[in-house]
Amino acid sequence: MSKDPESPKPAGHRRRRIPRSFKDLTPSNHFNPRTFFREMVWKALIARPTGSVKVPTFPTLREDQMALTWIGHASFLVQFEGLNALIDPNFANWLFLLKRLRRPGLRIRDLPPIDLVLLTHAHFDHFHRPTLKKLPSPAIAVMPWGCGNLAKRLGFSRIVELRWWESFGHGEWRVTLVPAHHWGARTLADSKRGWGGFVLEYRGRRLYHAGDSAYFPGFREIGERMRPEVALLPIGAYYPDTFRTVHMGPDEAVKAFQDLGAKWFVPMHFGTFKLSFEDLEEPPRWLKELAHEHRIASKVRVMEEGVPERF
Repeated sequence: MSKDPESPKPAGHRRRRIPRSFKDLTPSNHFNPRTFFREMVWKALIARPTGSVKVPTFPTLREDQMALTWIGHASFLVQFEGLNALIDPNFANWLFLLKRLRRPGLRIRDLPPIDLVLLTHAHFDHFHRPTLKKLPSPAIAVMPWGCGNLAKRLGFSRIVELRWWESFGHGEWRVTLVPAHHWGARTLADSKRGWGGFVLEYRGRRLYHAGDSAYFPGFREIGERMRPEVALLPIGAYYPDTFRTVHMGPDEAVKAFQDLGAKWFVPMHFGTFKLSFEDLEEPPRWLKELAHEHRIASKVRVMEEGVPERF
């Protein structure tokens, strides 16, 4: 596996060109200014946000018990006895022209004290600096190479950058950055930042958050090397098919879950922001249909924002 931060290629890498511009993501008949404004901006502008903000009741955990709370999009609170971790927290109502269409499941002020923040890459919907500024004094932030300067002056006591397969730990927890097929630039001309997913380990439990990723054979390697128990996998922003160079639909996410060999499949990255052209309700509907076809329905847990669940 190459450690070159500009062009990393995991074992079993499938040749899929990383986009250099928005034009690379979609053919011209899909991605023209008029279509973009109508589908992504105007329809969202006149739509009323759905979902409800809750005051969650976080469970009391013992020994190796784990709880997840989905905040929305790719944002999760992960809790163990003695550890509260946030992954890709984003409480934004707007991402530039893109309006949030489902409310966050809880408010920032209702979060417990945060020990660890994991940031999978520098895209604005995952690395949201205004949210990070409002977090109540999180201790440690872990992120891919080249992203550390974005986290300065956000209140973290320590900032850790990792390359693929590198790990960092403290006390009873350890986190490993694993490959993904995506890209890490915060702006179109920014090519020095990394990306990936994370495996968080605590007292024998292992949770995997894929960040953003297209399907690639690296999921099998992650499963073989890390053996995650819970897999948080993206299922949205896949249509038109040119978006699949960097994202997965539910069909490929099911294949990734099978490659990983995990016990639980928790879908994410759908329904919150209008990032592509499929209907917002289609990814979970299609996933449930596929789960029955593949006889994994009992392993798929579609969470409700703001409602903690034990795993």
